[in-house]
Amino acid sequence: MSDADGTWVSLFSGGKDSSWALYQALEEGLEVSRLVTVHPAGDSYMYHVPATDLAALAAESIGIPLVDVEPDDFEAAEAADSGVQGDDELEPLEAALTDLGDELEGGIAGVTAGAVESEYQTSRIRGMCDRLGCELFAPLWQEAPRELADEMLEAGFEIAIIQVAAAGLDESWLGRTLDHEAIADLEALHEEYGVHILGEGGEFETFVVDGPHMDRRIDLEYETEWDGTRGRVRITDAQLE
Repeated sequence: MSDADGTWVSLFSGGKDSSWALYQALEEGLEVSRLVTVHPAGDSYMYHVPATDLAALAAESIGIPLVDVEPDDFEAAEAADSGVQGDDELEPLEAALTDLGDELEGGIAGVTAGAVESEYQTSRIRGMCDRLGCELFAPLWQEAPRELADEMLEAGFEIAIIQVAAAGLDESWLGRTLDHEAIADLEALHEEYGVHILGEGGEFETFVVDGPHMDRRIDLEYETEWDGTRGRVRITDAQLE
């Protein structure tokens, strides 16, 4: 896909979208040498938030080294000035990728991202890639949600729902597997409440416990936390099978 020197870096949370972008990059023959996980301190407009600490277990199963980015790690770092209000969240990631580009032989050829419909997210990542002088691979961008969901399942992804925050999604969805039956239910909820089939905008969040790019399935033990309108699973144990 690219004649550029260097290897690829995959923005990775362990959720379905970033996992699908990584899988598609590997299927395209792109050499992905690092996974990069940002751990937001709280709610985030830019990043997948829940259970990012599980990304290390997923990376071990995938067999690609993981780089963790904690916002506080780069408070004193001199990241490129985006010139756009609201890009503060991007600066720790950009600083980390700048450092990583210096470490990797040939630098960074490109970055994979799992953005589906968020112009806010995609425009900022694209701008960052422009400043870093690398390509952006975003295979989910503006694709039909139902087709993407079906492709993930047909490829063999096993996807767990770990957080919900939308009308129509009750406590029974916590820990539920995103299978064909769940997708059909989400389509009905889309008609009734406007719920996005892929949970775009944080309506629900996921974690991929198994897939064709993973050597070992991840077994999760958890408890559910529900406040009456939204909830999440609290992981009590996670291990590779």
